[in-house]
Amino acid sequence: MLIDEAIDEFINYCYFEKGLAYKTLESYRNDLNVYRDFLEKKYIEKVSKISDEDIKAFLKNRNDCEETSTLAHNLTVIKNFHSYLYSHKFVKENVSEFIERPKLKKYLPKTLSVEDVDKLLDISLNTPFDYRNKAMLELLYGTGLRVSELVNIVLTDIDFTNCIIRVTGKGSKVREVPIGEYSIHYLKLYLNVRSSMLKNGNCDKLFLNNHGKGMSRQGFFKNLKSILREKGLNPEVSPHTLRHSFATHLLNRGADLRSIQEMLGHSDISTTKIYTRVSDDKVKQDYENYHPRSHKGD
Repeated sequence: MLIDEAIDEFINYCYFEKGLAYKTLESYRNDLNVYRDFLEKKYIEKVSKISDEDIKAFLKNRNDCEETSTLAHNLTVIKNFHSYLYSHKFVKENVSEFIERPKLKKYLPKTLSVEDVDKLLDISLNTPFDYRNKAMLELLYGTGLRVSELVNIVLTDIDFTNCIIRVTGKGSKVREVPIGEYSIHYLKLYLNVRSSMLKNGNCDKLFLNNHGKGMSRQGFFKNLKSILREKGLNPEVSPHTLRHSFATHLLNRGADLRSIQEMLGHSDISTTKIYTRVSDDKVKQDYENYHPRSHKGD
């Protein structure tokens, strides 16, 4: 079987049998087309002629120009492709079976200091948009929500009586997150002016854009960039930076890791444990900077 034909068969299998989304299929096809082009330069046109050494050579070639995470994705697609070919008897062996995945670099999440958070949240309240921005940022930092969760909040999700907000996270999982006094205070101030932002008809989304519709992720990101520039803060700060800051600041002040896991909506506590590394790094840094006997004198 020609490689092109095999790719078509595999993509059809992923669509009809596995029900993968269009964007995933498109990503798979793009990766496999790059793989095919590399093999064709080696005069390999049939899947039966591909060896494990060819796959290793492809990965070595890609390693010079791709991030480790991209390389890992490439290999995952290639492994799935060859596993499919073997299980459907298009080839006699799975030549990708024993090829090891590249080790992904673990990056510690970037966070803001408490002082920089205070600076970011110091917003003068003059227009309805100021009230909205202040409420959104207070809620984002005060709860550790993902930005997608923040913009999808509807009015009925807020329970002021019990000081909680109902959030729909990844996998449509609903969780209840506590909201503090600052968030509640500025949410109520924003709700007092929210009706003036409605244009035609009604909208149940909590946070509105300048057209009176629900705020989008892109819209919020654009507003955040503008505020960061105005405050003289790092313009690379993202909504997710506030989520990381929320978790790190809680941990530094003694919060239980399980509680932070619940608030962040992590299904696995191993995901939350990265914040212990951030905290440990801060401890080491503070020791180096401030302990009188951390360094021997010159």
